[in-house]
Amino acid sequence: GNRFTGPVGAEHDSQLGLVRTWIDHGEILGAPVIRVFAGNVPEGMAEDEAIELVAESCQACADYGSQHGVMVALENHGGVTATADQVLRIVSMVKSDWFGVNLDTGNFHTTDPYAEMAKVAPYTITTHVKTEVRPDGKGVEAVNYGRVVSILRDVGYRGYLSFEYEAAEDPMTAMPRAVSELRAALA
Repeated sequence: GNRFTGPVGAEHDSQLGLVRTWIDHGEILGAPVIRVFAGNVPEGMAEDEAIELVAESCQACADYGSQHGVMVALENHGGVTATADQVLRIVSMVKSDWFGVNLDTGNFHTTDPYAEMAKVAPYTITTHVKTEVRPDGKGVEAVNYGRVVSILRDVGYRGYLSFEYEAAEDPMTAMPRAVSELRAALA
């Protein structure tokens, strides 16, 4: 639940400390990766400045993670990571093999979320597959698992496909169907 776009100071240091704590927990648990968030552009701050601050923060976290065997994955989660181009700007600024993207398939709300997914897929080290996408101007649509799997296979992704369920339908009925559909796409 971190936010890296806050101004430099005690609150920002606290956010870095929070991530370091979860890297420590990840190390104890044997987790190979933790996700982090960027945040929104604060009032009075330019987007470029916020992106630079996020990149510097991610660099510090990746450096710390490398010492503890835990990778750091930036999630596309609105704010300064709402589009693939924003995510890629940050990725290009972080120089670490311990850093990558947590692709959330439901968080690109552009006219073509699948094109956005394809742009960040080469840098994806973990995923959150959702049951829905929200293309701009089209409302909610069922995710096309075949397209998601194809995008990830095309870049040689070999990690897990974890579900993050946020839809309205009862998860006790929706998730078994979603798992079955994803398995069929993987076959």
